[in-house]
Amino acid sequence: MDDGDARSEGTMDVRRRTWLPVASLLLSLGCSSPRPVEGVWRPGPGEAPDHIPGPLKNFGPYTAYADALKAACPLILSKPHATVSHLQDSSPQLARRTATEYCAWLYYTPEHTYEMSMLADRSRPDDLVTGLRSCVLPAFVDDSRYPPGSLKHIFALHNHPFGTRLSATDLRFIEAMANVHEWEVMTRNGNVRLSIIAFFSKSRDPQAPTCDGFYQYIPATREMMLWTRSQEQWRRDMHGVVTWVNERTYRIESP
Repeated sequence: MDDGDARSEGTMDVRRRTWLPVASLLLSLGCSSPRPVEGVWRPGPGEAPDHIPGPLKNFGPYTAYADALKAACPLILSKPHATVSHLQDSSPQLARRTATEYCAWLYYTPEHTYEMSMLADRSRPDDLVTGLRSCVLPAFVDDSRYPPGSLKHIFALHNHPFGTRLSATDLRFIEAMANVHEWEVMTRNGNVRLSIIAFFSKSRDPQAPTCDGFYQYIPATREMMLWTRSQEQWRRDMHGVVTWVNERTYRIESP
């Protein structure tokens, strides 16, 4: 994938080794949405911008991460302007202005269950200038039911309003998180590898978005995958292995 393609969609933004100051700055400077959205957390005065609360109300807990992903996909895509496929042909500029990314952590608890953090929808301050969409995801989940450090961060989840592939910044984000969290977590379901996931919908009905699939990147193996759904069956297509051309560009090679 060339750099233009890699940056065509919004991204979760974190820089390697300097992600905490950057994330804090972005969260403090990002513009708030005009109205509150159920399940969306926006840090207030005195709140740590690098910790997002959990769990999300009325979600889970789940004993299998596959079930948690199936539930997370339609939930995130149902948020306002999480998908703008219906506007891409008729009003592309409106689609670009209104598209919104939401992001969250799916995490594993000491009780051997999977929970999701609240959602974040803060974007980078330059999104309006660049025409991109991003979601700044804090690095840690705070769940008051469990001791600090006991949660295992598994999947960084977000939506891609235009349905495009994972961007270079998405990949850099989860690679930076691999310096903070475990690359692989032993769960009741076996080993689960840290990865980033981007949900998408092909629905042309904004009132009834469908969960049509997601892209996944695993930094431990550098594998890029596409998961698509037909009725109740999921199909995995292996795109290949990611090779970095430079800091902003990657290509996908056959495994």
